[in-house]
Amino acid sequence: MDSKWSIRAITRPRFSVHPTQITVLGYAGLITLGAILLALPISSTGEPLSIVEAFFTSTSAVCVTGLSVIDVSSGLTDFGKVVLMSLIQLGGLGIMTVSGLVAIAIFRRLSTGGAELISSEFRAQSTDSTMKSTIMRIVRMVFFFEAIGALILAVWFGWVHNYDAPKAVWMGVFHAVSSFNNAGFALYPDNLMGFVADPVVSLTICALVIIGGLGFPVIMELRRIGWAPRRWTMNFNLVMFMTAVLLVGGTIYIVALEWSNPATLGPLDPATKILAAFFQSVQTRTAGFNSVDIGAMNPETWLGMDALMFIGGGPAGTAGGIKVTTFAVLAFIVWTELKGDSAVNIFGKRLSRSVHRQAITIALLAVAYIAFSTILMQMTTNESTDRIIFEVISAFGTVGLSTGITANLSDPALINLMLLMIVGRLGPLTLSTALILTHRPKLYEFPKERPILG
Repeated sequence: MDSKWSIRAITRPRFSVHPTQITVLGYAGLITLGAILLALPISSTGEPLSIVEAFFTSTSAVCVTGLSVIDVSSGLTDFGKVVLMSLIQLGGLGIMTVSGLVAIAIFRRLSTGGAELISSEFRAQSTDSTMKSTIMRIVRMVFFFEAIGALILAVWFGWVHNYDAPKAVWMGVFHAVSSFNNAGFALYPDNLMGFVADPVVSLTICALVIIGGLGFPVIMELRRIGWAPRRWTMNFNLVMFMTAVLLVGGTIYIVALEWSNPATLGPLDPATKILAAFFQSVQTRTAGFNSVDIGAMNPETWLGMDALMFIGGGPAGTAGGIKVTTFAVLAFIVWTELKGDSAVNIFGKRLSRSVHRQAITIALLAVAYIAFSTILMQMTTNESTDRIIFEVISAFGTVGLSTGITANLSDPALINLMLLMIVGRLGPLTLSTALILTHRPKLYEFPKERPILG
């Protein structure tokens, strides 16, 4: 009997559920806790938030999205705003990363299971010791950039905009945290439209959004390797190249289509038009701040921004979307197929064939989630299709930009967006894996056959 029990102890799986499922549960737990805190009377300046309002706001903060059904600046008390900022910070760092940080602080070490959980959240493989050092580097890096951004904003708010010291510091800290974590929440009724011609505020916010959206692996690689292009990984090259292309391309696109729009860029001087267009191009990388009225933009501008929001930012960071690496891999696969080559080569390196299938799966799952959610939104609201699609992609990409319809949506529509924000934050592949994962390996293979394509 003892021998049987000893065998069971040895062969028992380390986890009764898969790490991705624990990650999903972690995010659900934090969202629920945040909703409870935001629903308290102490969090609201007027009537307490309804259950749907509290859950929507908490989900948007934890998923670092920025969509809101309330005016954060006037609807939340100081306590409520601190709760909101805390949820943004925890959601941006990642639930498993925060749990690992707590474990290190208490026990001075990570368990092997804890390292596996954090690795699953970062979609990487790492050991206990390396994950411990990785967590500490990430936390130090996050607070470093947020502190620099908060300092610049606080000084500028106090010096130029004449805020008193406590208000300047608070506004600087909140917007730095919201920016680096690509959340898009602002403490002004019109978001950041009042700073459309302010280059310091606009560019500081943009810098934090871009850095946070690159992803932690890229920032750490740049810190470790520095300017040594031959040593850069494929991931680093893809993220940096696509980020530059999309930022410049997005700016040109918005400037070209909105230059004469009297409700957006039209009244601004040429330099401010370019600044505002660049600002909005950056925000489509999954932030969500706006310095012009998004709802007044041309429908064709929305369509281009839909594409940018769908692509998103860098992997394993605070950005959403399918990620620039996924989009780039798909583009290179198509180019390789058109040329008739047998292998996909990117920046002098051959792409692993397993990545082909993963990229295609992520893209198709994303399209499926967006299409299904769009249909549900059309069934629960009377808004136009172009506005619905913009809202749906903004939620999936954890962007937070809105054409102004969020506050007017029905409860079923808001629940739909909440679920979509969770899908976008976790990643469609991660969430789908967590939902349908089975532990039974297949012990057989079917014979191969090739259908006719095209």
